[in-house]
Amino acid sequence: MILDTISTSTPEVTQEVTPEVRLLTILTSEMTRQQLKEALGLKDNEHFRRAYLIPALDAGLIEMTLPDKPRSSKQKYRLTDKGRLLRDSAN
Repeated sequence: MILDTISTSTPEVTQEVTPEVRLLTILTSEMTRQQLKEALGLKDNEHFRRAYLIPALDAGLIEMTLPDKPRSSKQKYRLTDKGRLLRDSAN
């Protein structure tokens, strides 16, 4: 009887939110790296860069406001059309 119950129950499926999707949900306008990191509640620069920023840039979900100067202190990031579509479909 107990084995029948265990084998017929179905596990709940939880949708995992990737770091890129989390980034898209907080990026509402042009934001600096520090603003993005703070909005996500992150402290480690390298983790933010590797897990959030680079994957989102590589996927074409966000873009730099100064693409010719990636290390500029005035660098900001904004959503691309692709990023907006993904963000809107996730909501």
